[in-house]
Amino acid sequence: MKISNVSIGGWFQRTMLQLSEIYDFLREGKSQLALDEDKLQEFRKSLKIGSIDYGVCGEEYILFTTAERVNVKIFEDGLIVLHNKNVSEETLFTDIEKLTDYYENTLSPAMNYLFSLGAPVPKELANIETVYPYFIVCDNCTKDEMSLLLSKTEKQKYFEFDNANYNVIRGDKYYFINNKKQSFDNIQRYIEEQVFIREFKGQLHRYLNLHRIIWEKIDNVKENANVKGSDIVKFTTKLEGYAKTVNLIDGRIKQMSTYIPTREKIAKSDKDLAEFLAISGYRYETLRDTLEYIKYLWDMTKNYVTSAQKLFEGLKADVTNKSVDSLTIVTSMSAGASIISLLTESAPSFTIFGILYFFILAILGWSFTKILNTISNKRKYEVSDISYDKNID
Repeated sequence: MKISNVSIGGWFQRTMLQLSEIYDFLREGKSQLALDEDKLQEFRKSLKIGSIDYGVCGEEYILFTTAERVNVKIFEDGLIVLHNKNVSEETLFTDIEKLTDYYENTLSPAMNYLFSLGAPVPKELANIETVYPYFIVCDNCTKDEMSLLLSKTEKQKYFEFDNANYNVIRGDKYYFINNKKQSFDNIQRYIEEQVFIREFKGQLHRYLNLHRIIWEKIDNVKENANVKGSDIVKFTTKLEGYAKTVNLIDGRIKQMSTYIPTREKIAKSDKDLAEFLAISGYRYETLRDTLEYIKYLWDMTKNYVTSAQKLFEGLKADVTNKSVDSLTIVTSMSAGASIISLLTESAPSFTIFGILYFFILAILGWSFTKILNTISNKRKYEVSDISYDKNID
């Protein structure tokens, strides 16, 4: 059995503007932004770049090679695919680990630093462990040999696709592609499209799960039917953090709708993908439908966190009003004591007793203020909100 190539890839929203920045960085280790020049050069050196090409194939892309004979292709829409042709059946899993290590620990840190300025990535997305699809390309293997590869990696076959040019057996994390008579460029196009579709779907699924997590966090804040005055500021701060995360993710979701039409148009104009698209072309439509669903769901999440913020801002205003009322009482008591002293002409003169009299009044005023503040902080404020039965998303 001859294994000719191993590929992995990922996708995160980019444009031709960022592609130009990547090109400048890969060529010269420079950036027009206020980034540390020494770090940029250090990251570039770690990539071990050989040749660099800039081309157009439906979309603009950069293709560069490394000292380990890895080919890295970066498209203007953010799709990145790595190919390693220096593989064999005996060293297959070691070769996969090396390719993954280059992607995760060399290429990704360099790209993250290059785009470290600007809108931040929400912490809920920053540390998500990604399971990459691994594409293993064989040349003229038998069906038994393909099944043997599947048994070494995964026990379950998700689907099998066969045509005159190549056949595919897909597990969960692995795609086994048996190349019968296609050029590698055509196989590469199939892999690129699969990475985009799978990564796009994976991001939507993460946003669905984040909606569930954030909604439950908001519920945990609002479930306090009676909340202490001293806890209202804490809950308000939490809600502000959730609102910031929701707004950042909402921006990412809205960006995604711009990429499907272009990818679909390019794929459907490619004759070499015609047989594949005849079976799975509907997936672009499915991605659009799923994206619209996530958009509506995220709009609900934005409205929910906004309503929670308004609710607790109202409670915060109530606490403030109660504190002002308490201070008014103390001030009135002090003023009353002064008026009584004037009317009775019994105010003490400027003597030691007079000074003690002043401090006694001050201590009494401070004590009353502390007592009233403590009462205000421990007082329960009712969280009035409409409750709903939960349905499955």
